[in-house]
Amino acid sequence: MTVLYGGFWQRFVALSIDMIILYIFTVILCLIGNLIVPFHYDSMYLTDTSSTFIYAVFFPYYGMAVLVNAGYFTYFYGTTGQTPGKKLLGLKVVRTDGNPMTLGIAFLRWVGYIISKLPFFLGFIWVAFDGRKQGWHDKIAGTYVIKTHKYQEIKNQVPPDASFGPTFGNYSDRNATSGNKHGHGAPKEARFNGKNA
Repeated sequence: MTVLYGGFWQRFVALSIDMIILYIFTVILCLIGNLIVPFHYDSMYLTDTSSTFIYAVFFPYYGMAVLVNAGYFTYFYGTTGQTPGKKLLGLKVVRTDGNPMTLGIAFLRWVGYIISKLPFFLGFIWVAFDGRKQGWHDKIAGTYVIKTHKYQEIKNQVPPDASFGPTFGNYSDRNATSGNKHGHGAPKEARFNGKNA
């Protein structure tokens, strides 16, 4: 049984949806925060305007945005393997060793996001060229992104007592260098026991 990897454009759309959700949520938090502790803009002009703006507005906003971002991805990936964006696109993050996702692995993957962004988002673009569709953050955390709909569709066609498990790759086993279409004889590192799917 074979599982399809989530492709670059699907993951791009899913991440875009998540970023829109995060942006709206962060703006709402900022508005609420401004109601609780109002910021008086006229005070900016009593001293050095640039430094006052940075300390009074930018740092608190940026710090909160980072915390919300980290919490969002860590929680959703660590508990279900799916953010709202990935769920809408039928994608799921699973570990390469088949073990369940944890909050620790999810946080490590979020840290990998930072590394993937730094050189002109090259770590994200890498998904389009990698044989297993892994970004740098996937490689750091030891994760794959799979298509859940296809996995379930294929899984339902296999007898419950089947002695073999699914293999990662595409449906024609293009990414598996050995083994037949059912995964017999596939490389050990390509096997997946289905705990997270």
